[in-house]
Amino acid sequence: MDSKHVTMHTLRHTTAMNLLHAGVDITVIALWLGHEQTSTTDIYLHADMETKKAALDKTRPPGVTPGTFTPPPEILTWLEAL
Repeated sequence: MDSKHVTMHTLRHTTAMNLLHAGVDITVIALWLGHEQTSTTDIYLHADMETKKAALDKTRPPGVTPGTFTPPPEILTWLEAL
């Protein structure tokens, strides 16, 4: 922790993200943070890769293995040659 720069804003943001991951509605989080509009709190949603991944996983067709796409090496070689 000595190498980390922890501020009150960091703790506030971390708490908001923990509430979001626990399934607390964004409007409740906005009230807790004291935001007048939920659009201010939406920033947390835009920054949250875990929420984005969960949304994408819901669109996965049946039979497709979950996970991150890893292209075959020959495609990477081809792309690097461009």
